[in-house]
Formats: sequence, C-alpha cells, structure tokens
Amino acid sequence: MQKQDLINSKLVIGMIHLNALPGTPKYSGNVQNIIDLAISEAKIYKSAGLKGIMIENMHDVPYLNNSSGPEITSIMSIIAYEIKRQTNLFVGIQVLASANKEALAIAHSANLDFIRAEGFVFAHVADEGITQSNAGNILRYRKQIGADNVLVFTDIKKKHSSHSITLDVSIVETAKAAEFFLSDGIVVTGSSTGAETDIDELSSVKQCTKLPIIIGSGITAENIDKYYNLADVFIVGSYFKNDGSWLNGVDKTRVKRFMNNHAKYRIK
Repeated sequence: MQKQDLINSKLVIGMIHLNALPGTPKYSGNVQNIIDLAISEAKIYKSAGLKGIMIENMHDVPYLNNSSGPEITSIMSIIAYEIKRQTNLFVGIQVLASANKEALAIAHSANLDFIRAEGFVFAHVADEGITQSNAGNILRYRKQIGADNVLVFTDIKKKHSSHSITLDVSIVETAKAAEFFLSDGIVVTGSSTGAETDIDELSSVKQCTKLPIIIGSGITAENIDKYYNLADVFIVGSYFKNDGSWLNGVDKTRVKRFMNNHAKYRIK
C-alpha cells in the first residue's frame, strides 16, 4: 500500500503491545509465550476484519532514549516476520523510545509496511528524556538499507511529552515541516495513551497538508463518528483491550463492537 492509497481509506490499525521483552525490568523469562501471544492477537484482529496491525514494545518500561539493544530488535524482528507472514495484513512497528532506525531495520528484514517514528521534526522533552529531531538520519538510513518501500508515519506534538521548547511553533507549522521533510503520514494524538485527540487540532492539520492523517490515540466505538471525516487512518490500542486498558490483552468482543460501528460509518 502506497501513502496515496491511505487517503480516505479509513484503515483501522490494531495495536499489539508486546509483553515485556528480554533484558527489561518486567520480563517474565519466557520468549515463546511472548511470541505466541502476539501472533494470537494478530489473528484476532484479522478475524474481526481489521486490515492493519502495529507492533510496539510498550511494556518495556522504563524506555531507553533513542536506542534499543539487540535483544529487543531480534525478538521484535521474529514476531514481526511471523505476524506479517501469517496474516499478510498492512503491518507496522514502533520501537520505544524513538528507536526509529532500529524500527526501520526490523521493518525491512520482516517485510513490514510502515514504522511509526517519534521526534521526526522539532525536539521535545519526553518522560525518557530529550528527543532530538531525526528526519535526516531516518530517511538517509532508509535509503542506505534499501527500505524505500517502508512508509514512515511521524508523530507531531507527541503524547507523553512537553513541547515548551517549541511553544511558539503551532501544530500546523509542525505538520508542514514534517511534510517538507518527506514524512509519509502525520500522526496526531491526545496528551497520553488512550486520551482523545483534540478535534480542533486535528481539523487544522487536515487542512494544511496533503499527507494521510492518522489518529494515534483515544479512538473508541463510541466516538469514532466525530473523527471519521477528519482522519484517513485510525490506530486503536486501549479500546481493543480488556477493560479498555492498554495493559491488558486484546478483547474479541470489543474489537468486533468497534468494527461493527466502523462498518456503519463506511456505509453512510
């Protein structure tokens, strides 16, 4: 799928939050369980009619800043490869925190379709530290490894971050900068995981760029109606989980409920 195919596609991307990976404080000691659970959740999404999946190491708290060890990239590559092979969906990956080159390497080796990148343009302060803008490094690395087919979706005014450094730069100007720096899609989020995206900000971004607009947090079966015409792609994580918490596993019932509502809006 090319980025122009995403415009008005209304693609739903379900999140797989991998259990804590080797070497991180919450790792349980069983690699096979991590792999099996991730693949089973991918199959739940596919059976419910989703066309997209994103993989993320969100349980690896506390996150490293702008890097990831080989113990992380190796297992994420294995999982990503198997999910892509077994589902053949539109699959992407994010490696926390801001390990964007590692994500590109995984995507390239596992034949994935996209990465979600933090810090693409303008520096910000996240809970793991300062994230410098990195568009030049990411896209040069993508060219060097021959991964031009991997789309780079870029967060702007990223959640869980302070943007006081760039307070005089609006979200519209940030989106324009991301487009100028060759982003493949703009991700707009709420202030934290599961928080609703600001409607006014989303509308302003939509009017200023020709890139696909991706909502990165806060979408539910109950609120998708008010966002439906303002975005092209919806990344859904918390809502799909048991009790609506990203900490839990995927809930088949919640996924089906969401996709039923999504289908109603597609028909309208």
